[in-house]
Amino acid sequence: MLSFFKGKKKNSQQSIGLFAPVDGQIINLSEVPDQVFARKMMGEGVAFDFSGDSIVSPCDAKVMLVAHTLHAVGLIAENGAEILIHVGLDTTELNGKGFEVFVSEGQRVMKGEKLLSFNRKSIEEYGYNLITPMVITNSGEFNLEVISDFETVEKTVSPVVKFKDK
Repeated sequence: MLSFFKGKKKNSQQSIGLFAPVDGQIINLSEVPDQVFARKMMGEGVAFDFSGDSIVSPCDAKVMLVAHTLHAVGLIAENGAEILIHVGLDTTELNGKGFEVFVSEGQRVMKGEKLLSFNRKSIEEYGYNLITPMVITNSGEFNLEVISDFETVEKTVSPVVKFKDK
């Protein structure tokens, strides 16, 4: 799997979980209309179809990446899990237009803290799909369970990934 945060060491595997960063529908990665995510080339995870215009942190973490195009944020959880939240598909082509980031690299964030927002109407008018994958880029290092036995999720309330002891 790809790792965006090379050189970061994983702490002992704590039993943390990742919660939904949005209110909306949960989607299995295999159903995402982008083969990089659907084939889990970036790692295991889930995706969301939602109507909001902001993304919050799915757990307590440290911000390790803010894409220069503002469409994605990378976090490292307390257990070492490297989480990439990628707003929309092919939204890198917007070069940050319509996005606003509220965090910076190195910053510690709490579960539910706003990471970024975007102008949904503008991005959709450009024809971009706003399905938002959330993947653990170093998922091979963990025994994890994607929780997808429900159709809708509530931001910071619905668990979507559970880390289990190896």
